[in-house]
Amino acid sequence: MSFKKYEYVRSKQLLKKVASLDCQICGSGNFVQAAHSNWVDLGGKGRGIKASDEYTAALCMSCHYDIDQGSKWSKDERKLAWKVAHYKTVQLLVHRGEWPININIPIAVE
Repeated sequence: MSFKKYEYVRSKQLLKKVASLDCQICGSGNFVQAAHSNWVDLGGKGRGIKASDEYTAALCMSCHYDIDQGSKWSKDERKLAWKVAHYKTVQLLVHRGEWPININIPIAVE
């Protein structure tokens, strides 16, 4: 039995566009980063491998820390916060017409 190798998207263009947005959790426009998913089921993260670039959310440094290492929320709360921020990030870029055409949209955006 063989499995298809996961094809990671690496796009500096997409990462720049994500980081240009306000934080999708707190609304801050300061020090926003393209925060990759930390979950295997959301972007193919593996040991020593960042998730695929389409699985990024616009997060300020503080919210990024709270999701990655913070003790403010439980693991399930951190995952939910990232998923909501990711959805909002993708939705915003798609509606602005800024999502790169060569990258599949990872979620349904209405």
